[in-house]
Amino acid sequence: MLALRKVAPRLLALLVVAGCAVGPNYKRPDVEVAPAWRAPSKSEDSVRSFFDSLASGKNLIAPPTTAPADTPSGAATVRRPDWRASYETRPLDATTGVSWAELIKDPALQALIDTAVRNNRDVRVAIATISEFRAEYGVAKASYYPQINGVVNAGREKIVLVPGQSETFNAIQVTANLQWELDFWGRLRRNSQAARADYLASEEGRRSVVLTLVSDVATAYLQLRELDLDLEISQRTLASRQQTLGLALRRYQQGLISELDVRQFESEVDNSAVSIADFQRQIAQQENALSVLLGHSPAPIARGLSLTEVLGTFVLPTDLPAELIARRPDVRQAEEAFVAANARIGAAQAALFPTVSLSSQYGRQGDKFNNTFNQNGEIYQIFGGLSIPLFRGGALRSALSAARARADQARFSYEQATLVARREAEDAFVGVRTSRDQAVAQQRQVDALRRAFDLANRRYQNGVSSYLEVLDAERNLFTSELALTQAQRLELVSGVQLYKALGGPWSETPATR
Repeated sequence: MLALRKVAPRLLALLVVAGCAVGPNYKRPDVEVAPAWRAPSKSEDSVRSFFDSLASGKNLIAPPTTAPADTPSGAATVRRPDWRASYETRPLDATTGVSWAELIKDPALQALIDTAVRNNRDVRVAIATISEFRAEYGVAKASYYPQINGVVNAGREKIVLVPGQSETFNAIQVTANLQWELDFWGRLRRNSQAARADYLASEEGRRSVVLTLVSDVATAYLQLRELDLDLEISQRTLASRQQTLGLALRRYQQGLISELDVRQFESEVDNSAVSIADFQRQIAQQENALSVLLGHSPAPIARGLSLTEVLGTFVLPTDLPAELIARRPDVRQAEEAFVAANARIGAAQAALFPTVSLSSQYGRQGDKFNNTFNQNGEIYQIFGGLSIPLFRGGALRSALSAARARADQARFSYEQATLVARREAEDAFVGVRTSRDQAVAQQRQVDALRRAFDLANRRYQNGVSSYLEVLDAERNLFTSELALTQAQRLELVSGVQLYKALGGPWSETPATR
């Protein structure tokens, strides 16, 4: 024990010397990202007053206060809060605190997203991947510490003292053996840093999977609600066309029109029935696709607010800082991959230097187990080892070059991820600005065509116009109403895409990380 006390200060000095680490320390690369969002183009600004006038609801000719009973209602006019604004940069700490649950205020959709996050298999794979890399990080950290094993040896030995004379005795040893690589050049430390970065990258991978899942579920649900509205429009159009066919049959029986007119109206009724069957098929298939995202077998999907009801509460925040893209999980994952690759350069560089290790043993020995722990049975030994790579055929230098090349790849991937993130965010903002204009203009077209159909129908009933005028007006109205539901869905989807492009909620809390 006295000898160990003398050796301890020397060991401490070795630990102090082992505090250095070769290789480059991580420094985040400078990626050129504009501090503000791209401003609308001149062509977009030139028609801004026109779209504003459409949104104000100003009509050239005031329509009647009530629509006739036989007019297909289609999608109702939506009154939206005015969320259009100039998306300029502001300080990062000035956030709005909007989460996905507040973006689209539909309890049914929120329940579906909660179910998907709990049950989706891709999320479970990502969680299992995190567990794997967390364990690998633990393995890397453990290599930095001494490895101690307990050893018990028991045997019987025979020693020949002189020819013809020998001695046989029992030998029992109980020892603790220590093996410790002193990390002089930081090889183990760099490996630990790399393993930690891999672990953090897997965490960001899980967040990326969840973010994609949330946006996919929301988009699929909005498409399902669009199909529901399309089916409703088709059913109402069918009822309107059946009513028009009944009127045509009465006029035919009175000898006012020919059979050709009746057959034309009859074909329009059949066309509506075809549309209904097609939308029913699409709804069932969309429910099946959404069920898979939720992590269960195909089944009916619970509905909540209608598409038009959701639009009435749809509000996007303004003045979102451009720096928000830096917290996107795919950008963070790419950066952690670069951190890991950079650390592995140091590990490869440290392999060029000698490896210093320490081996020791301490315990007791005796010829019987009951006297093994006597005072005189103490044994110990301490060895220091030095392993110098003299010749490896250039393998270590090649490994270092490969590590640097992988770090370059990781850096370029990180820079590319940042640029792609900025592009997707800009695309989302363009979608946000233009999708509402499209929906407003489409709503105005529906209102105009609805009035035109009403006028054509009245003119036909009074014998002023032909059946072709009614058919054209009704076809145009039906097509425009379907286009309106699509435009309304795209307006909501643009908000979902912005949510995804900026990496989730505008204000990040521990619950949303």
